[in-house]
Amino acid sequence: MLRLVTNVVVYQCVWFACVLGAAANRPWIGIAAAAAAVLLHLYLAPAPRRELPLILLAIVAGAAFESLLVASGWVRSSPALLFGSVMPVWMVALWAAFATTLNVSLRALRRRYLLTAVIAAVGAPLAYQAGVALGALQWVQATPALLLVAAGWAVLLPLLMRTAQRFDGFAAS
Repeated sequence: MLRLVTNVVVYQCVWFACVLGAAANRPWIGIAAAAAAVLLHLYLAPAPRRELPLILLAIVAGAAFESLLVASGWVRSSPALLFGSVMPVWMVALWAAFATTLNVSLRALRRRYLLTAVIAAVGAPLAYQAGVALGALQWVQATPALLLVAAGWAVLLPLLMRTAQRFDGFAAS
């Protein structure tokens, strides 16, 4: 239970560090927090080498998805926060930190792919909207952007949960 609570609290702290850091034009704050969370996660994992591929895959998926959002023109991030003009690096760092929740606090969603997709389709737009409200992002066209976020996460989270089963560094604990 302590591991689960710690995982949730650490991730939420990283989320705020990334979002508020981006809003203040200091994305390195969130990136550093995400890196620390990933390192802590790997340190606490009984089999950290099994977790690492999952984190790397989440980074790749996150980079592609966040780049798609910005490239769509429906979401805007400060140019100072972008890498290669379309990829918000702080959001990619957030995906790395999010991957640390898959085998810990989100473990109960395993093999519940429809439920996972529904939770993702509702929860992700709410999180992005909170990021907009805090000043980290801007909607250019809110409705299509929110629909894209919902659809993207409804596909990506079940896939990541399936992948997490294969790369589970907490299976033995």
